[in-house]
Amino acid sequence: MEFIEYFSKNIITILQKLNESQRLNNIEEIRLRTNKNIILRFFDEELILDYKVTTSDILETLEKITENSVYSYENQIIQGFITLKGGHRVGITGNAISENGKIINISYISGMNFRIARQIKGCSNFLLEHLYSKGDLKNTLLLGAPGSGKTTLFKNLIRQISNGNEFGQGLNVGVVDERNEISYMYKGSEQSDLGIRTDTLAGIPKILGIRMLIRSMAPNVIAVDEIGNRLDLENIQYAMCSGVKVLLTAHGDSILDLKLNQELSEIIDLKMIERVIVLDSRYKQRIKEVYYLNKEKEDYIKLCI
Repeated sequence: MEFIEYFSKNIITILQKLNESQRLNNIEEIRLRTNKNIILRFFDEELILDYKVTTSDILETLEKITENSVYSYENQIIQGFITLKGGHRVGITGNAISENGKIINISYISGMNFRIARQIKGCSNFLLEHLYSKGDLKNTLLLGAPGSGKTTLFKNLIRQISNGNEFGQGLNVGVVDERNEISYMYKGSEQSDLGIRTDTLAGIPKILGIRMLIRSMAPNVIAVDEIGNRLDLENIQYAMCSGVKVLLTAHGDSILDLKLNQELSEIIDLKMIERVIVLDSRYKQRIKEVYYLNKEKEDYIKLCI
């Protein structure tokens, strides 16, 4: 487990012992907070270690994850996280310094959350039949609450659409990864397998990335995570009017949540999306509801799952 080497010497010793006993299998998060116990979160449990993090642990760990050059990672730090090789991400908290409504630095870092990246290939197979009709990919919105596995499924759907699958041939996919949460781009290299026909723009606003990809890469599909405002919708409409299919995600626990969202309700009212797949917030990567757009009746038909 290569991520262990990013920690301070004292923490490495603790984690190595846990790794030897296979306690780190299926670990999802490692949280460090100054003067507080290390907390490990697994798929179905939490483990509080009998070790309190020191300021020296935080500083030593920060030096390692920034390769002894905090300045070169400044742009990532002010976004609140750093992406590591392998796709692991480190969330950062501390004293934020703001100017004109924007964070310009985070000093005196006091907390870190290591989110361990794992790609579960094939976990989206059960969704594919809902995305296609007679080999034609449909404009699809994946709707899910935090913790429902939405992003994991989204990444795997991108890979399946790009590589091709039993329901449709491989397509060129353009991914706009505004927060670097899909590709986990590290020094220009994707740490997630998003498929052989996928082009990614990471760290760029959706309103710029969508148009750039359409002009420069001629995608068949645009994939955008966590849409949430009118500008997003305008650029999604631009993509669709350019003959490009869209694969989107948004926060919500039901299609009613979408309709009640003043910014996003238009995506339903204008029948922009042909498939709405709602994930069950009680479980990871499980379908709660599926809606198909019936263009003849101009309505969404709920399927029984």
